[in-house]
Amino acid sequence: MKIWLRVVLVLCTSAASHAALAAEYPAPTEADFVVRNFRFGTGEMLPELKLHYRTIGTPRRDAAGVVRNAVLILHGTGGSGGGFLNQTFAGGLFGAGQILDATRYLIVLPDGIGHGRSSKPSEGLHARFPKYTYDDMVRAQHALLTDGLRVDHLRLVLGTSMGAMHCWVWGEMYPDFVDALVPLASAPTEIAGRNRVMRTMIMDSITRDPNYRNGEYTEQPRQGLTGAINLLMMMTSSPLQWHKSGPTRDAADEWYENQIKSRLASTDANDMLYQYNASRDYDPSPSLDRITAAVLAINSADDVVNPPELGLMEKLMPRVKRGRYILIPTSEQTRGHGTHSLPAVWGKYLEQFLKENEGAHSIR
Repeated sequence: MKIWLRVVLVLCTSAASHAALAAEYPAPTEADFVVRNFRFGTGEMLPELKLHYRTIGTPRRDAAGVVRNAVLILHGTGGSGGGFLNQTFAGGLFGAGQILDATRYLIVLPDGIGHGRSSKPSEGLHARFPKYTYDDMVRAQHALLTDGLRVDHLRLVLGTSMGAMHCWVWGEMYPDFVDALVPLASAPTEIAGRNRVMRTMIMDSITRDPNYRNGEYTEQPRQGLTGAINLLMMMTSSPLQWHKSGPTRDAADEWYENQIKSRLASTDANDMLYQYNASRDYDPSPSLDRITAAVLAINSADDVVNPPELGLMEKLMPRVKRGRYILIPTSEQTRGHGTHSLPAVWGKYLEQFLKENEGAHSIR
């Protein structure tokens, strides 16, 4: 049975009330897991693929020894698992009595291939690093869980942006491994139109800078990288929130200057190029009927990366057997594409979804 829900009420959760609800949660444990001789979809191989991860909580197994409380949370392009460890996200989900209470769940926060402290081009191979795809990233996540953490089942996969797209890949690649999927800010179809053009522009801005030197630069190709960051900022922008950040000409100029300075200091050109190129063959649409997990897909009306006027979700979601789609309206609380990281906005729908999809093996 297909369940549909479109949210039309204005959200009333305030930033102040969310701050009051932020809670303490157990300290994460960090480690690396090395996958030996990992072969990519291109045929390329790394003798050692390092996957950095964080865990919060402990696994709980049923009588048959199957882990029943594991939750995999996947970050967006250019991010890391550590990016979730803040009071807005973790403080709104992982505390005692909260939706993903880490005293009840095992929370797994990996850094994807090419991101964070996992293996990536900037560590030495530069443009000789294997050209990974989303499928490769999901296979590596599966290896981390099964071989590294001895987790043989997932209660939930929740992802933001790129991580949301990984949710769809998980549902098709490992349909019996996961109970529920919550993709936040995505569409289960190939990246086309404005989305694809913006990504191509980001990649071209980097590679067309003469100082890129085919990836063998000694200093960051600043001009191309600045252009790429500018495009990324526009791609994921929220007009309402940008105006609040820069309500005057001088304030807007100062805000932009600080954004560029901060992002340039933390971005490597090869890493960014690979991260956007990884989406090149993403397209779960032909196999949506393979997904057996319950799915809660959440987008926001002010997300220009996944604009609702395209009608993609309305066309695609009827093919997801146990799918529900929520479109959150623009409000003072939404942040465009960045709404995906605000549990104060969508948490109540996640809570309801998990309650509705408690199976016989769910933890109590």
